[in-house]
Amino acid sequence: MPLRYTLLPFLLLTFSFTVKGQTPSFWLTDPKSGILFQKQAEPSSGSWLSTAQINLYPDSTFQTMDGFGFTLSQGSASHLLAMSDSARKSVLQELFGIGEKDIRISYLRLSVAASDLNAFPFSYNDLKDPRATDPTLSQFSLSYDTLDVLPILKQILAVNPQIKLMASPWSPPTWMKDNKDTRGGSLLPEFEASYAQYLVKYIQEMAKRGFTIDALTIQNEPLHPGNNPSLLMLADQQARFIGKHLGPAFRQAGIQTKIVIYDHNADRPDYPITVLSDPLANPFIDGAAFHLYGGQIEALSEVHQAFQDKHIYFTEQWVGSPGNLEGDIAWHVKNLLIGAPRNWAKTVLEWNISSNPSLSPHTDRGGCDRCLGAITIDGNAVTRNPAYYVIAHASKFVDPGSLRIGSTLPEGLPNVAFLRADGKQVLIVHNDSKASKQFEIRSGNQQFKASLPAGATGTWLW
Repeated sequence: MPLRYTLLPFLLLTFSFTVKGQTPSFWLTDPKSGILFQKQAEPSSGSWLSTAQINLYPDSTFQTMDGFGFTLSQGSASHLLAMSDSARKSVLQELFGIGEKDIRISYLRLSVAASDLNAFPFSYNDLKDPRATDPTLSQFSLSYDTLDVLPILKQILAVNPQIKLMASPWSPPTWMKDNKDTRGGSLLPEFEASYAQYLVKYIQEMAKRGFTIDALTIQNEPLHPGNNPSLLMLADQQARFIGKHLGPAFRQAGIQTKIVIYDHNADRPDYPITVLSDPLANPFIDGAAFHLYGGQIEALSEVHQAFQDKHIYFTEQWVGSPGNLEGDIAWHVKNLLIGAPRNWAKTVLEWNISSNPSLSPHTDRGGCDRCLGAITIDGNAVTRNPAYYVIAHASKFVDPGSLRIGSTLPEGLPNVAFLRADGKQVLIVHNDSKASKQFEIRSGNQQFKASLPAGATGTWLW
C-alpha cells in the first residue's frame, strides 16, 4: 500500500507582516480539529484582537542545536526492512529527506548492541562458556546489527549523509558483570579497561562501515537495573571509568567521539554534577544527557549552571501505546520540544522511530511492551503517531547549527525560538490555555499577528 497524505481543511489565521510585504510560513497541529502538522494557506484578513505578545531577540543567543530525532532500535530497523523497496524508500525520504513533504530528521540515537526493543539481549562479545572471559576482546563482532540496524542506517545516510549519530550501551558483555546476566548487575572493576576497549572497538568498527559516531553516552539509564538489558552504574564508578579508562583509551586511539554522561531522568541532577566534579573525568566529558520519566525539565539548567562549559542533551522519551494524540502532543511539545531547548538541550530525541501493531520485538524480563513508535508500520502501510508530529514541528525547520535565541513567555503560550545559519528565524508556540489565543510576534522591526486554538501547536518560519 502506498503512503497516503490526508488532506484536511485549513484553519484560517490572521497575519499582518510589516517588512517587505513578507508573510511567514506557518505549520499547524490542532488535534481537536484533525489538523496534524499541515502547512496553512495564506489566510484572508479578518477581525483580530491581540491578547499577548511574543518578543524575539536574535542578538541574545544560547546553545547551538545539533538536531531533532529518534532512536533507531533493532525493532524499528526490522519493521523498515520488511517493507517493499518502494514503500521503504518513500518513508525514509519522508523522514530524512529535505523535500516539501519531508520532516528532515537530523539526529539518530543507536544502541550499542541490544536495547530492550530487540528480540533478545546480546552484546558484541558474547561467549558460549558462561565461565569464560575475553579481556583482549578477540571475539568482538558487530554480529546481529549487521542483519538489520546497519543496512537500514546505510539507506538513511543515502538520504541524509549529514545526519548525526549518538550511541548508547544498555549493558556490557555478561562476563564483565558481577551477576553474569544481561539484566542488572554492575561492571566489575577488573574489566573496566576491557570495557573501555570494547567501546573503542565499536566506534572503530562502525567507522570502517562508514558510520561516524558523533557522541557516546556511557550507559543508558544507569540507575535502572530492572530493564533487559541493563546495568547499574553509580556516579562514582562512571567518573572512575571515564577518568581512568575510557577517556585515556579514546585519546590513545585518536577517537573524536564526544563522551556524554548520565543519560537518565531529570530527578537526579546530582548524578551528572558528581561525575563532572571529578577532576580526572571532567576533561574528557562533553556534556550530560537526560530523559524525563522523572523530575522536571528545569533540572537540565541546574547542571548547565554548575558546569557552563559542558553541553546538555535530551535523548529519550517514550509515548505509551495506544497513544493519546491530544494529550501526548501537548505534553511532549511543552516539556520536550520547548522545555528542553529552553533549558540548554542541544538535541531533542524521542524514543524509537517505528513500531508494529503488536509492539514487538522486545526482550523478556523488562523489555518495553507498550512503546509506541513515531510511526507504526503494518506491511507497507504507515500510521503517523504523536511523536512524529512533535519532532516534525522542529526537525523540518531548525537546521543543525541553528542558535536558540531569546523570546518572551506570555502566559499560556510557552515557546522557543531559533536563528538559522541562513538568517531565517523559527518560532514554535504551544497554546497551553483552554481558549483560543490571538497574539503578536515581534522580532526587531518585524511584527506579525497570529493565533492558535486551545491545545494547538504552531511553527512559524520567516
